[in-house]
Amino acid sequence: MRIALCQLNYKVGDLDGNYSKILKAYNQAVADKADLVLFSELALCGYPPQDLLDYPHFIDKCYQTLVALAKNTGETAMIVGCPMQSELKHGKKLFNSAVVISNGKIEQVFSKTLLPNYNIFDEYRYFEPNDVFNVWEFNGLKIAITICEDLWDLDDPTLYKTSPMSQLIQLGPDLLINISGSPFSYKHIENRRELMRINAQKYNLSLFYVNQVGANTDIIFDGGSMFITNEGVIAEECEYFEEDFKVIEWQPNKEYTSHSHNYKNDDIALIYNALKLGLTDYFSKSDFATATIGLSGGLDSAVVTALIAEAIGVENIFPLLLPSKFSSNHSIDDSIQLCKNLNLSYDIIPIQDAVNTFETILRPLFKGTKSGVAEENLQARTRGNILMALSNKFGHILLNTTNKSEAAVGYGTLYGDMCGGISVLGDVYKTQVYKLAEYINRNGEIIPKNILIKPPSAELSHGQLDSDSLPDYNVLDAILYQYIENQLGPKEIIDLGFDSKLVFKIINMVDRNEYKRIQMPPILRVSDKAFGIGRKMPVVGKIN
Repeated sequence: MRIALCQLNYKVGDLDGNYSKILKAYNQAVADKADLVLFSELALCGYPPQDLLDYPHFIDKCYQTLVALAKNTGETAMIVGCPMQSELKHGKKLFNSAVVISNGKIEQVFSKTLLPNYNIFDEYRYFEPNDVFNVWEFNGLKIAITICEDLWDLDDPTLYKTSPMSQLIQLGPDLLINISGSPFSYKHIENRRELMRINAQKYNLSLFYVNQVGANTDIIFDGGSMFITNEGVIAEECEYFEEDFKVIEWQPNKEYTSHSHNYKNDDIALIYNALKLGLTDYFSKSDFATATIGLSGGLDSAVVTALIAEAIGVENIFPLLLPSKFSSNHSIDDSIQLCKNLNLSYDIIPIQDAVNTFETILRPLFKGTKSGVAEENLQARTRGNILMALSNKFGHILLNTTNKSEAAVGYGTLYGDMCGGISVLGDVYKTQVYKLAEYINRNGEIIPKNILIKPPSAELSHGQLDSDSLPDYNVLDAILYQYIENQLGPKEIIDLGFDSKLVFKIINMVDRNEYKRIQMPPILRVSDKAFGIGRKMPVVGKIN
């Protein structure tokens, strides 16, 4: 049997666009003599549709689009993800379904049993879990059809009470299919591949796994669709971070050789490609064409500039250099050199006169107080105002350059350097940003060497360095990683060998700056615990 894996980039809510994309791939598979064509989870409406699922007219249009798609099918069968209305008298009104269509009609519907309700997932908010288990009979074979999380109970057997495959295997399937919407994180790819291999081996079934690719706001999908033999060999694997299409000639007893890549040591390359895809899709799917960015001469703005240049082209980027009296000459020179390396036009607007005006206006109210953080932040907010004015006037989307380390401890100015339409590095620790810069420079200097070697500084006062108020980033990031990603408490982190006073100081900074992070723009997610959608904490509350 010939089975096509269709790894496509969908837009949430764009039913007409997704319909056209699916139909085009189906027709290509038919031309390639495929018997069965597979599309990913909720492909028709895009994933995740979130509260669009609460609108009856949206669900109606999903079904109408599904019927229209079915009318364009022949003997070649298709499995496509779509929300389907429940006929149950009690429970949620929708199922997350894999719909089999062929010969002009809907043949059969299989629904998702395990509904993830952790991290970025919130599926039980919308869907009723399936509790009826059947196989699909096709071309003389019994096929077990599962949806994403239905194969993840092996990853943590304590998470769910039900194991869909333990039910389905009793029906004697010959083949296993999983249509998925599995988001990217740089620690997730190898875990996902290994888990799919374990499923194939445990149930002694060949597994066809199809994932989507592309970004929908902050959630990035990496693709990596696979065909895995019953012995756990990844015999075919689609590309990562791009659309792909493969037709596999499957025979039950045929031996296949491995065609897969080890991604265990590719964290930085994966993050780079994910961020580039996230930016590309954020602009294209939102119908934004141009971007602006404030160039400080620092590492973060340089890395973001290099990424956006790759994503939308230098002709669509309008950077500003916004020096104050505290800006060093090398910061201005480094920014100019970056622009030259990228063949990028730029403008310079000195901000000191505007800052002086604000200080004059505020002098009566600030009388009798020492100059400090409030005065320093006037510079950041002046820059934010100018950048947002450019965005407002010309429709350029302002890119936020705050990294995860800064966001974690509140090292940023609300309505200043925390402005922006999308946060590019908000899920990337400072130590990873350095590695990203080295990766960007792998084929020659793009980010000037001086940006990489000079001590980090916000340059809001004379001689200011990040190290004045923060520990070395290697130490800071290590503590943050244990607290945020590994969810360890202060005692557990101290037991790892970190200074107790420093641990409590950093954790306190993280906790009390939640009010800042909740006001950040959407953050491109590349880790298992991204601020915002991936880590939901109370703004007002006490943890430690």
